Amino acid sequence: MNISGAIVTLNEEANIGRAVRSLRFCDEVVVVDCGSTDRTCRIAESLGARVIVNEWRGYAGQKNFCAQAAANDWILSIDADEEVSAELAREIEEVRRKGTERAAFDFPRLARYRGVWIRHSGWYPDRKVRLYRRAAARWVGDYVHESVQVEGSVGSLNGNLLHYTCNSAAEHLQTIERYTDLAARELRDRGRRTPRHRLLVSPAAAFLRSFFWKLGLLDGAAGFAIARMAALYAYKKYAKARALAAQRTGR
Repeated sequence: MNISGAIVTLNEEANIGRAVRSLRFCDEVVVVDCGSTDRTCRIAESLGARVIVNEWRGYAGQKNFCAQAAANDWILSIDADEEVSAELAREIEEVRRKGTERAAFDFPRLARYRGVWIRHSGWYPDRKVRLYRRAAARWVGDYVHESVQVEGSVGSLNGNLLHYTCNSAAEHLQTIERYTDLAARELRDRGRRTPRHRLLVSPAAAFLRSFFWKLGLLDGAAGFAIARMAALYAYKKYAKARALAAQRTGR
């Protein structure tokens, strides 16, 4: 059971070294870059990764391209701001040693937000399918929420995939702006209506869900910040969707 580590990148010089090093137990690491202007490619190559430059195809499309470029049928796909923990690496090595009839495996993703590991707020365990047999799985999703669609049984591992998210409120705001642009376009293209009351109801619901229902209060100040940003995300998504709808109708 040979495994190819797979990462797609754009200007990730601050993260790519950590990500590639965490995949050192793989038989190869493939990095598909869509035009970085920083040292991302040089760092990846210096650590032994095979770097391919490819025009951006969207999140799912780029990740499928990366999987197809790999030499092995088993793919371990991570983002540049993620890291395979030592515990997860040991579990994957055990699967490799024993062999498996599974088509894929999922495992929890643990996020670090502004210097704190987040174990509530709806952010954990956030299980993701990232280790999969290429012949039985592919990435799907045209906009923000791409995921691996699997034909066959999915096993579960317990080690964490570590996700290094925002280090500051400003960085989080930049992320919200980028992803709400995509989310609003998705609503528009799918013909989803965005009535005015959503601008009030959805942000409040997002805050309450994150901070109380998902126990964000146990994450302390970071949990409160996450809940506030969840509310802002909901507001901006629907506000932008309404603006796009108005442009389409000329109102």
